[in-house]
Amino acid sequence: MKHSLLYCLAAASMVLSFFFERTPTSQPAATAAPAAQEASLLAALFGSADEEPRLLSASDSLAYSKYGQRLGFAPTYTEDRSLLETVVAWLGTPYRYGSNSKSGTDCSGFVTRVFKEVYGITLQRSSRSMFQSVKHVKKEEMQTGDLVFFRRGPGQPIYHVGIYLKDGKFAHSATNGGVMVSSLQQAYYSRNFYAAGRVATE
Repeated sequence: MKHSLLYCLAAASMVLSFFFERTPTSQPAATAAPAAQEASLLAALFGSADEEPRLLSASDSLAYSKYGQRLGFAPTYTEDRSLLETVVAWLGTPYRYGSNSKSGTDCSGFVTRVFKEVYGITLQRSSRSMFQSVKHVKKEEMQTGDLVFFRRGPGQPIYHVGIYLKDGKFAHSATNGGVMVSSLQQAYYSRNFYAAGRVATE
């Protein structure tokens, strides 16, 4: 029993030394990349430094990778998995004005259904009403799950809403393609982007 415990401690020590070993300071600065890679790996496995440490299972990691690939961004494994999973499940749903089902949905219908399914929150049905009920956030401070609003110029009403994902990508139901992922960098959305808002989910 005593020897088994010693073997376990030795094995744990070897694993930890592999993860936390640092590049000697005598080496050139260019060799510091492995340390950054270690930090990235640790963040993926245990969460970011700002969060409680958590160990992801192989299935969790695989799921995040799959959702990230479908949605067009590299996950950090800290995003709300249920949100990503739900958005992926809605991809390809055709556009249908005034509806909010898998057989067809408009932009606000898609957003309301996702928030109801993921968070149990009932949002206002129109994009303009949603805008009035969220906490406004700066574009550079957007987080996964924030809402993005669009209008066709100064003084014009809000006409479209989507769910921000990451890396400038957002999910929405477009009239010319249904539920899809687009980029805020695309000329049309960059030109018509108006504001972002955060829904209180707790």
